[in-house]
Amino acid sequence: MRNILLVAKREYLEQIRGRAFRISTIAMPLLIAALLAFSNYMGRKAGVGRHIAIVTNDAALADQVRQQLLADTWAHYTVDVTAPANNEQRDELQREVRTKTIDAVLEIDTSNSQEVSATLTSLSTVGVSAYGSLQSALNRGVTNERMIARGISPAEADAILGKVSIEAQQLDKEGRIAKSKGAAPVIKALVMMIMLSLPIMLYGLDMARAIIEEKTSRIFEVMLAVAKPSDLLAGKLLGVGGVGITQIGIWVAGAALFMSTALAAQLLTGNIDLHFSWAEGIFFPIYFVLGFALFSAIFSGLAATCETAQDLQKFMWVAIVPLYTSMGLIPVMIKDPNSTWAVAATLCPLTSPYFVISRMGMAVIPSWQIAISVLLLVLTIWGVLWLSARLYRVGILMYGKRATLPEIFRWLRYS
Repeated sequence: MRNILLVAKREYLEQIRGRAFRISTIAMPLLIAALLAFSNYMGRKAGVGRHIAIVTNDAALADQVRQQLLADTWAHYTVDVTAPANNEQRDELQREVRTKTIDAVLEIDTSNSQEVSATLTSLSTVGVSAYGSLQSALNRGVTNERMIARGISPAEADAILGKVSIEAQQLDKEGRIAKSKGAAPVIKALVMMIMLSLPIMLYGLDMARAIIEEKTSRIFEVMLAVAKPSDLLAGKLLGVGGVGITQIGIWVAGAALFMSTALAAQLLTGNIDLHFSWAEGIFFPIYFVLGFALFSAIFSGLAATCETAQDLQKFMWVAIVPLYTSMGLIPVMIKDPNSTWAVAATLCPLTSPYFVISRMGMAVIPSWQIAISVLLLVLTIWGVLWLSARLYRVGILMYGKRATLPEIFRWLRYS
């Protein structure tokens, strides 16, 4: 045990005192914040201020559609109407689209009053949100005109077609009703997944690279004179894991201090309100430690079979596939946080370190699922550590050639 603690202390102090730790501790949260701010800014600006020309032979319908588009204060449309329009005017509008004087031409065909059709002409795709707003404006305009044609006044038509809003509420396990948080859980899920995945991957790969460097420099031959291979591996895991916990603790403390400032109150005003529950605060470090232990153990065993850092690159998929799988399941989780796929990702040891905390922000996870998830993760870590220790024991002293699969199986038997 003394050797394990000595190795852990050496690894911890060496990482903490390094420039890379200080830079990553400051740069990573700033980078995440910048990416979220940029994404939010671009999302607000995308599709805003488009110049649309409406072409139709029905001037009343064109005016209805124009009013609907101008009512969308978020999009800030500029709408021109040409009604009726001749071929020369249509050709001129097509030329303006090509020269980017206007963004698109919406041509409405009312030759068949029962089946109104429309075509949208632009140089590039107008985007899903813009296409949806144009289609909604056209449908609402056609409906208004048909109702007015049947003797219903515009005010009555607007009253009939008035939107009914739905206030979403969530019911917790104790039966308390709370207002749904809208898009906030989705944003929180993405932030939590990024904050978990990056340290797990970076520290796991950093540990693997350190093993390869020490193996190449023959430092292990000296260290093995005073400590067992299993003690070296356990000490490295504890030391590097402690560095990760320290970094996350600094981030949490920094975020708490920032949230209490007046600047945070000004920047975070708006419709999105992020809150973190006590369960998320407790399980976040737990799943970080377990996820780090799992992937670090995997990479430690694999690193012992490699001669260079380039050899390690072929095993990158081991870390990337579970992360991409977890991120790919986010749309599924958004639609139904309690779906079969969401439950499977919660229980699967390779995805649970990334997925569970994100899912906690969107739904109340049953206690039995969390218990089984942690149990399966601990058992998987134990099995991977057993295999990695056996590979590590033999592999760190093997030089000169890349290990093949039959040789790896022989190493397991030697141990």
